Amino acid sequence: MQYKTTREILGQGMVEYIIIVALIALAAIGAFSYFGKSVRGQTAQMAQQVAGQNVTTGREAAEEGADAALAEAQDEYGLNNYTEADVQ
Repeated sequence: MQYKTTREILGQGMVEYIIIVALIALAAIGAFSYFGKSVRGQTAQMAQQVAGQNVTTGREAAEEGADAALAEAQDEYGLNNYTEADVQ
């Protein structure tokens, strides 16, 4: 029976940690790209508020993105017209 050294165990833990962090980063990137303009506008608005600046630009971008997402969600697409979807 072969015993693992402390260095091997720590290395394995670090690799698992890196994989988890990478998966979380991919999920965050996916969420930002899926929700698009709305999330970017809200994030910009939060950053501007923290900096003490005017937040109307970020709010307007978030509202535009939300309106566009709502309009896209209300359109019905099937197998006969799926190419008409405006994917961003």
